[in-house]
Amino acid sequence: MYAQVIVDIAHAQVDKIFEYSCGDDVREGCRVKVPFGGRTVDGFVVALSEKSDFPPERIKPVASVYDEPPALGKECFALMQGLAQRYRVPKAVCLRLFIPAEMRAGRVHEVYKKVVRLKSSDIALSKTAKKQREFLEYLNSCGEAEYVACCESFGRGAVNSVIEKGGAELVKIKINRAPGGYEEGQEEQKVLTPAQQAALKSIESDGHTVQLIHGVTGSGKTEIYLNVISRALAAGKTAIFLVPEISLTPQMFSQLKRRFGDKAAILHSGLSAGERFDEWWRLKSGEAKIAIGARSAIFSPVENVGAIIIDEEHDGSYFSESAPRYSTVEVAQMRAKYNGCKLVLGSATPSVESYAKAVSGEYNLITLTERINGRPLPHITIADMRKEVKRGNNSAFSAILREELADVLEKGRQAIIFLNRRGYSHTVICQDCGYVLKCEHCDVSLAYHSDENCLKCHYCGAKYRMPRACPECGGLHLRYGGTGTQRVVADLKQLFPSARILRMDVDTTSGKEGHYKILKQFADKKADILVGTQMIAKGHDFPSVTLVGILDADMSLHFSDYRAGERTFQLITQVSGRSGRAGEAGKVVLQTYSPENYILRYAVNYDYKGFFNNEIDLRKTTNFPPFSLICRVMVTAAEDGAALEALKGVYFGCEALRERTPNEFIFLNKMHSPIKKIQGKVRYQVLMRLASSKLLPKIYDLAVQYSTAKALAYVEENPVNLS
Repeated sequence: MYAQVIVDIAHAQVDKIFEYSCGDDVREGCRVKVPFGGRTVDGFVVALSEKSDFPPERIKPVASVYDEPPALGKECFALMQGLAQRYRVPKAVCLRLFIPAEMRAGRVHEVYKKVVRLKSSDIALSKTAKKQREFLEYLNSCGEAEYVACCESFGRGAVNSVIEKGGAELVKIKINRAPGGYEEGQEEQKVLTPAQQAALKSIESDGHTVQLIHGVTGSGKTEIYLNVISRALAAGKTAIFLVPEISLTPQMFSQLKRRFGDKAAILHSGLSAGERFDEWWRLKSGEAKIAIGARSAIFSPVENVGAIIIDEEHDGSYFSESAPRYSTVEVAQMRAKYNGCKLVLGSATPSVESYAKAVSGEYNLITLTERINGRPLPHITIADMRKEVKRGNNSAFSAILREELADVLEKGRQAIIFLNRRGYSHTVICQDCGYVLKCEHCDVSLAYHSDENCLKCHYCGAKYRMPRACPECGGLHLRYGGTGTQRVVADLKQLFPSARILRMDVDTTSGKEGHYKILKQFADKKADILVGTQMIAKGHDFPSVTLVGILDADMSLHFSDYRAGERTFQLITQVSGRSGRAGEAGKVVLQTYSPENYILRYAVNYDYKGFFNNEIDLRKTTNFPPFSLICRVMVTAAEDGAALEALKGVYFGCEALRERTPNEFIFLNKMHSPIKKIQGKVRYQVLMRLASSKLLPKIYDLAVQYSTAKALAYVEENPVNLS
């Protein structure tokens, strides 16, 4: 027997199939160790054959086998082919997506415990064997017990003697390292509203693969998702449920656990290696039928998929920023097509591109215009911060927000304060010479973190001691510029000393179950105010929250990015939706220096259609997506010379393409990336706008051609972050 193997080496030169001889223990889809270039490497068996075109003496044997049963299925190999072709990456890089990293490296395995089980209570024991008799009586009463505990109680010699005499047997039982961070209990299926029933019927009867649910916050989209999953399971199929943030996973996982019990398994980077390994195998073996997680869960090993759901589909986290730089929705469409199932996208603020596809008829559009039980959307009050400054208020809080916070605290309700910037202050500036303290490895300013009294780079994670004097001029007048979540908490404690305040950002949620612990505390009303970044903006349901304060609504509004208006509208709508989800009407205070901005007007009125019509007209006029494709080839290198060499190769290659197909290019130029250096590597880019995706394969080929050991060139399509 011969195995066709893809070696687990991410290099174009070995991106081919190699043949090895093997025994019956090797099966299609399993991982193996094979001799390769004087060493032993991991590989993936993609096929088996009875015969080989090569002489037997030239074919090396498989060294060892990893998996039983095989880790990879036929769908994995179909997706591998599609992804490798689409994103021009080695097949091994694609296959790695389907297997947890620790499992690939062999750093994690099953865990077993030894159990002593009663076999026969009728065995001959001597009169002096007191401990053996006690142990046998104990086992007779309970049936089985852990071996280690029995040895501690009765002595290892007594336990082993009873086993040897046939009174008991030693059994190995696999331990499932189940992740914590979710609420136990059972939940019955809820009665659907007429709007939810109509949505479910539309999903089932419509002929489109992709279904887009545009429902206002609190309109009951989650219950529709759960019903879609329930029907898939009833048909003997499986399901994949994606959420954008790890912080949303515990809440959603709790709902799935209450509804579907052990049929749900969770996959995300916040799990321990052992938990992720066991959850992955539960899905692979078919013990679990529902995979829930963030972006990477789209590669979960479930087979015969009956439904794929992507909640908050507009979120930028659904785009991978490492090779292959895939769109999760695109991969989900591949899986939906392979399995012949529906892909359900949901959002209160769909991306402009998705909504345009729905309006044009490419997707089926389902609209939910009201909250469950007719609860009103929270009223949004705009606070003009220009007037606050004129009145002498230089704090982060407007007068109206302070009043509303005092009212909420007096009534025993809860509030959420949103600011999409962590740390104490965004920059540290020398007032004598104007110098801004920057990271040595990245072309970005450092943020001050008061709890550690240090400066941090939010790009590479480097920490610096807070200087007493300016490193440029020696001046002693260092000023903090901009406000971060730490400073907001400090200011709130001064304003409301008795208030219990929680902060939720990357710094406070880095530990295991960090997200869950903070959200659980807030849900259990052990805090009055939750201050956080965008991880608190979507999906969460806190019945006691009646006020949301948005501190700097302008932050994302004035970025030099064609999506700036869209992102601002989405963030305001999403975070506003956290308020007033139960009985009492909610309020939102939106602080801005640009109250007349048209985006804010649409957001205040929850007018998505008005926003979309305005935005789509603007993009059509200016030829931006979805009426064009923005393509960026990013070039990074440790040395400037190597980066420029690769940049020139890519740019002149694109120039040649433009000369041959001028109508395909709307814009083409080469330049420094807006952030010129990250993690010690210089960054250049070739930026272009294309009329269609026709030239993308050739542009990907150029990036591969000019990537070297010294410089990396890679393609980004409609980049989420243009910095």
